[in-house]
Amino acid sequence: METEYLLPRFRELPQLGLYSDQVVTLVNEVLSPLLPADSHSKKEAQPFTASMLNNYVKLRILTAPVKKQYSREQVATAIVLCILKQVYSISEIAALISFALDSAELPKAYNRFCALFEQILICTREKRDYAEVVAQDDTIYLLKTVLISCSAKFYVKARLRKNTSRAVRN
Repeated sequence: METEYLLPRFRELPQLGLYSDQVVTLVNEVLSPLLPADSHSKKEAQPFTASMLNNYVKLRILTAPVKKQYSREQVATAIVLCILKQVYSISEIAALISFALDSAELPKAYNRFCALFEQILICTREKRDYAEVVAQDDTIYLLKTVLISCSAKFYVKARLRKNTSRAVRN
């Protein structure tokens, strides 16, 4: 895990529609510090692919593109999906997104997700207690626990990569 990891906020995502290959590239760039490619062929090991994007649309987790272009809302949802899919099933992710959107509009829910995830990543990296991350209500508490599990998964993957690379050098 990188020392300082920041997710783009909603206003920082492209306002103009993106084609599927652009969405895939953007999401992979955003997630590359957390999920670096594990193989020699970066194409093979990308955390997000065009096939995944199409499947999420077919499963109605992502709304269909308009004139083959994806909106800022869809890009934000794709970033959240890729983070959550490291730990949760597609049906669980769909339920979690629905739950989060019951309490806030997508831009606010996405920005809250980003801020909380960054706080939790810092707690994980610095081995601090997650109780420091305040959860004002049930929705935030659920999001906090979901993101703790995701952060733990990223931490474990990073440690295993580090140990594996150390073993290869020796």
